[in-house]
Amino acid sequence: MSESDLKTTILDPLHRSLGARMIPFAGYDMPVHYQAGVMAEHRHTRTRAGLFDVSHMGQVRLAGPTVATDLEMLVPGDIKALTPGAMRYTLLTSATGGIFDDLIVTNAGDHFIVVVNATRKTDDIGHLRIHLDCSIEVLDHALLALQGPAAEAVLESLVPGVAELGFMRAGSFEIAGTVCMVSRSGYTGEDGFEISITPDRAQDLAEMLLAHDDVAPIGLGARDSLRLEAGLCLYGQDLTPDTTPVEAALAWTIGKRRRIEGGFPGAERVLSQLAEGAPRRRVGLRPDGRAPARAGTEITDTEGVSIGVVTSGGYGPSIGAPIAMGYVTGDPAAGTAVNVVVRGKPLPATIAAMPFVKANYKRG
Repeated sequence: MSESDLKTTILDPLHRSLGARMIPFAGYDMPVHYQAGVMAEHRHTRTRAGLFDVSHMGQVRLAGPTVATDLEMLVPGDIKALTPGAMRYTLLTSATGGIFDDLIVTNAGDHFIVVVNATRKTDDIGHLRIHLDCSIEVLDHALLALQGPAAEAVLESLVPGVAELGFMRAGSFEIAGTVCMVSRSGYTGEDGFEISITPDRAQDLAEMLLAHDDVAPIGLGARDSLRLEAGLCLYGQDLTPDTTPVEAALAWTIGKRRRIEGGFPGAERVLSQLAEGAPRRRVGLRPDGRAPARAGTEITDTEGVSIGVVTSGGYGPSIGAPIAMGYVTGDPAAGTAVNVVVRGKPLPATIAAMPFVKANYKRG
């Protein structure tokens, strides 16, 4: 895709005014980092609060009397159990149990909101239109994520009442002169919020937040290292149509009732793997030394036999060492010694529990 073909978010002028380095991502021109750089942005989010533009993601409004029932025919999550204001991370699965996308579903009272990945937006919306007999509206709203230990205090100072939201809960609030959907969610492992706001008010809100001493703009580079430390998947790398929820270590997304009733695409294979085990499993990895194991790096056992591949890897700024995750055959325990083959050389590594950094979500 040429530079002229790239889409931009409504905050593109703001990114450029802040000195962002822009790169193509999912068909959009997006900031990878600002003047402080990836490492500083990562650490700022872990210690204070980072502001992310995630407006490239798809936001879809679903309305109708049978939305929850119909949506359960496409995902393994328990959508019917969502009370107003409740959110659920779930997966679009294929007839063979593979993962088409991971997404967030929110019960907004008289309708549902579904947020999908930018790379899958067109396909997912088409999939929903084919399979759901309800009103489907693609929202043109901007989406901002305020993440970090100072996020609550910052947003509460502007919007009294948001602090009462618990993790994976959402509500409507007036911000910057317009009603917004605010959810206590994000993809960094930190406490924080995501704010869906009309495009005409998005820059006003971003500037209000950035005016706070604790808030800094954060790009895609730190977003990736933060989510990797949190053990969170990136669609297209860690999740693909060839990956099942059980293989991806996402069996927890399959509700108890859904495990009994099935009724979602690929249920036979997925439920079989739940009962009997999967041939491979997503695991965390801690390479020895300083050399990172990037996506595509081969994983072998200590005898040199190939057992898998790294799907995400890099340097963990909060850890001060390289970290990775990938798929290996079987289900090896944390502490198992393996090798990662970096530039043709096998380097020692250890299977590690995830997340690499403890999550700081505010529950309750």
